[in-house]
Amino acid sequence: MHRLTVLSPAKLNLVLDVVGKRPDGFHELRTIFERISLTDQIILTRNKTNKISIRCAHPHVPRGPGNLAFKAAMMLSKDFSISEGLDINIIKNIPVAAGLAGGSSNAAAVLAGLNRLWQIGLNNAQLVDYAARLGSDVAFFLYNSPYALGTGRGELIKPLKINTKLWHLLVTPRVKMLTKDVFTRLKLKLTNKKDNVNILLPFLRKGDLTGLAGALSNGLEPAILSLRPDFIYIKKKLLDAGAIGVCFSGSGPSVFGLAGSQKHAESLRAKFDRRYTQSFVVSTL
Repeated sequence: MHRLTVLSPAKLNLVLDVVGKRPDGFHELRTIFERISLTDQIILTRNKTNKISIRCAHPHVPRGPGNLAFKAAMMLSKDFSISEGLDINIIKNIPVAAGLAGGSSNAAAVLAGLNRLWQIGLNNAQLVDYAARLGSDVAFFLYNSPYALGTGRGELIKPLKINTKLWHLLVTPRVKMLTKDVFTRLKLKLTNKKDNVNILLPFLRKGDLTGLAGALSNGLEPAILSLRPDFIYIKKKLLDAGAIGVCFSGSGPSVFGLAGSQKHAESLRAKFDRRYTQSFVVSTL
């Protein structure tokens, strides 16, 4: 095989609880991931240059060691003594630095894709070990599961057998919001902490959208709004347009509005503020 094309989906966090600070400097999380239909496309092509290169038209995507997909390819190339080169062409649809884990998903897609292209023969548990070394959200995308519980710093994944399909209007302001900046602003209040994961899960399993809307939560929201207080406007506008519930995803700035159907999500987009040109009708994938 000379070339392989793989899809790289985004994620939303239906719940994100920050439950403590870890000795390694990261934060302890409990989150419900949802894999969604907004995807990048990655084309992996073998070459004879002995070098790994990244191509991407998006100006904010790193072309070298700062790119997680590049790191993933370098790790496998080194560990398995792959002498040939590789072109990684990322066709970017997922907004960058937006709380949607596009870079992490790209890394997972490259790990799984190169395992096939280079015929390395790793099982999923071994791929997950590589994912954990690359970043917090990478491992989620190696499980063929629409939903999962993430713990640790987000790298410990438990797939959830839930058949509910959700629809959303996803809105991403054209502002890069770096995860480290958001966590720096976070003020942990760990007293009387609700278990938001177990509050949300029964509603998700039953497809109870009203209950689900009330259970959506993101512990990073105060930190996000301390950086950009104006983003509360997006949540308000989504609710005014008729979203059942709204929530920030990850470390922001993306906000999603829960809809009852594809038609409902499309009607939200038609009513939403036209200044926000990065809006997507998405569903559970």
